[in-house]
Amino acid sequence: MFGLSEFAIILIVVIALLAAKKLPGLARSAGKSARILKAEARAVREADEGRGDDRGTGAAGSGAQGDGARPRVIRGETVARDTTGTGTGGVDDGTHRA
Repeated sequence: MFGLSEFAIILIVVIALLAAKKLPGLARSAGKSARILKAEARAVREADEGRGDDRGTGAAGSGAQGDGARPRVIRGETVARDTTGTGTGGVDDGTHRA
């Protein structure tokens, strides 16, 4: 019957015939979006170069701390493991018999 490539060509032709009035507007808006994306990427690149960023471009240099923010400190308490076998700690040391 039809292969994938033939089906794709037929689908493109049908879409082109049915949506011929809207295609120029769609192409125009897609081009405008691409220009905006390119301009934003260029602005970010120039801002990074202008900042004198010498931390590197790897994953460690990017992220929430890459903009000069202070590191986040996480405080918590240490919880002892239940080694008696009677709690719900999931540790079975062989002392509890059912």
